[in-house]
Amino acid sequence: MIDRLERSVLLVPASNWNMIQKTAASQADAVCIDLEDAVAASEKEVGRVNIIRAYKELDFGRKSKMFRMNGLDTHFAYRDLIEIVEEVGDKIDIIVVPKVNRAEDIYVVETLLSQIESYKKIKHPIGIEALIETALGCVNIKEIVACSVRLEGVVYGPGDYAASVQMPMESIGEMDANDALYPGHRWHYVMHALVSTARAYQKRVVDGPFAGIKNADGLLQACRIGRAMGFDGKWCIHPNQVETVNQTFVPSEKDIQWAKQVLHEYEAALEQGKGAISVKGKMIDVASLRMCRATVEKARIAGLLND
Repeated sequence: MIDRLERSVLLVPASNWNMIQKTAASQADAVCIDLEDAVAASEKEVGRVNIIRAYKELDFGRKSKMFRMNGLDTHFAYRDLIEIVEEVGDKIDIIVVPKVNRAEDIYVVETLLSQIESYKKIKHPIGIEALIETALGCVNIKEIVACSVRLEGVVYGPGDYAASVQMPMESIGEMDANDALYPGHRWHYVMHALVSTARAYQKRVVDGPFAGIKNADGLLQACRIGRAMGFDGKWCIHPNQVETVNQTFVPSEKDIQWAKQVLHEYEAALEQGKGAISVKGKMIDVASLRMCRATVEKARIAGLLND
């Protein structure tokens, strides 16, 4: 898996050129220009033109550059890939495939991408992220994640998933009265399924969007839940959400210092032939070491470490 910083992924409708321009100056780690749900059928062609123009003309800095294609169950999908990738495939990092239901969906996109890359002599393979937002995608998650080296990560789509499993939801990503009725986290199963499977195959895993653009407290709570569950980051549907997301999906300074101390003291203990030690009254063993290494690696990718 390529080490991409993906705390925040800012979505923008492909049909809105002014909004696309603003994303280039945002503090998001990645920009995803959306051709699917945010774009009316009559605007798909305009959206493709805008994506091509954006990745030719705009400076996105170090951001990962993505676009979300239309679903494979539509006639828009193949034109999205051919028209955009033939023009600016050398400037695109990732293509997000929506409503992935089975491994074969990824295979279709992968095969077409390989043909276009060969024809256009694109040197770097374009990555894929699978948007898991259906019941079928959830139950097939292992096969999907394991199917391709081109697949870099998975994204949770809470809105369409709720519709797919017929669970009521008042607003995408927000807690509502239905959550208060359930003695637990209603979305734990699908979210943990994505996280555990992604980690098993060394892929990134990103939480879905939060629709309450004026609900700052709710966004922070959703981010904290996502990070506690192991997600790398979260989709943002408004630039004002980016700062909260970026600040939440990184280890705290306290966590970083603890991890560095544990690694230092454990390495010293290994030289003395010890397998388990105590640091500040806490038992430390190999499992603790793995967690601390993961913390340090996240901090390194986020640019929080100087050494």
